[in-house]
Amino acid sequence: MQPLSDRTASFTDSVIRRMTRISLRYDAVNLSQGFPDFDPPAKLLKSLEEISRDPSPRYHQYSITWGAQAMRQALAEKQSRYMGIPVDPDENIVVTCGSTEAMMAAMITVTNPGDKVVIFSPFYENYGADTILSGAKPVYVPLNPPQFDFDRKALEHAFCENRPKAIVLCNPSNPCGKVFTREELEFIASLCKKYDAYCITDEVYEHIVYAPCKHTYMASLPGMFERTISCSSLSKTYSITGWRLGYTIAAPQITERIKKVHDFLTVGAAAPLQEAVACALRFDQSYYDEVLALYTHKRDLFCKGLDELGLVHNTPEGAYYVLMDISEFGYSSDLEFCEDLARLVKVGAVPGSSFFREPVNHLIRFHFAKKDETLLAALENLKSLRDTIPSRC
Repeated sequence: MQPLSDRTASFTDSVIRRMTRISLRYDAVNLSQGFPDFDPPAKLLKSLEEISRDPSPRYHQYSITWGAQAMRQALAEKQSRYMGIPVDPDENIVVTCGSTEAMMAAMITVTNPGDKVVIFSPFYENYGADTILSGAKPVYVPLNPPQFDFDRKALEHAFCENRPKAIVLCNPSNPCGKVFTREELEFIASLCKKYDAYCITDEVYEHIVYAPCKHTYMASLPGMFERTISCSSLSKTYSITGWRLGYTIAAPQITERIKKVHDFLTVGAAAPLQEAVACALRFDQSYYDEVLALYTHKRDLFCKGLDELGLVHNTPEGAYYVLMDISEFGYSSDLEFCEDLARLVKVGAVPGSSFFREPVNHLIRFHFAKKDETLLAALENLKSLRDTIPSRC
C-alpha cells in the first residue's frame, strides 16, 4: 500500500484529551481538559428548550452556511460594543464549529504551502498542527517563564529572517494565562505592518481577564482590522464547550474567502444551537461582570490552596489555567509525572511539554473552571502528593 501523508506522520493524539481519558481511567479529579462541571446560564438553557420545541423547520435544518442570521446579528452587536469597532453581521462574521475550526479556516485562508507562521511558545497544541495541515511552516518564538514576556529583538528577528505570512496570537494565553499589554500588542502590530503579515488571534478568554489587566483586541488597533482575523468561541464565556460554536471576524475581503473555506470544511455549525445562543449574546454587562467575579474567586481559591501546600505555581493574568512547577520531584518526563499524578494522587493535569517547543519538562497545567467542591477535592488529594510521589532528585 502507498504510504499515508507525510504532513501528518509526526502527529500524536491530543495530549490534553488523552489526559482526560487517563483521569477517567483512574477516577481522578480532572483538572486537565478545560471544561466546566457547572451549568450554562439558565436563560440560555431555557432558550435551547424553546428552540428545540419550535415547529419552525428552519431551526432543525441547515442554516445559512456562514451562520444563522439571528446569531450573527446578536454577535455583531456584542462585538461592536466590546471591540470598539463596527462589526457587520453579513460582511465580517463567519460562524464556525468552535474556535478550532475558526483557527483552521483562518490558517487555510491566509497561507500557501511553504509560507511561514510565527507562533509564541508555549502555545495551544492545535496551532502547530493547523500550520502544518495548511502546508505552512511554524516559526516558534518563546514566551519566557515565569512572567512569559517576550524578547522584542527575537520576535523581530523571526519576522526579518522568515518573512512570515502570519503570526498567531492567543490573548489571554493558553496555557500560561498571559495577557498581552497594549504596548506589546502595538509592537506586534508594528511588525505585522512592517513585514506585511496577517495576525490570527485566538481570543476565547476575552472576558476572563483579571484586574488590573485589561484585554485589548488586536483588530481594534490602528491599521490592524484589515490584516487581523479575530477568532473566538462561545465555549468559555457561556460554559458551553460541547456546543462547538465559534466564529471569525475579519475585513470583508478576508471574510468572503473564509466563507468558502468554511463551507468545504464543515458546511455549517449546528442550526438550533445558533438560534438558541442569540439570547446569551444579548446579555448585559452584569453577566460578564459575574463571569469575571466567578473565575477570580476560583483562581484565588485554587492558587491559595497550592500556596498552602507549598507548591510553586504562576498566577494567571487571564484564562483559567495554572502552571505548577514539578522540579522538586525530579522527573525527566512531565508526561510520566502526570500519569502518576492521576493514578496515585487522583488528580488530572496536562504535561507542560505538550505546549512548549522548547525542552520544558518541569511544568504541568491545571485548570480551575470547576465547582468549588471539585477544586477543594483536588486540593485535598494534592495534600498527599509528596508522600505518594517521592522526589527522584
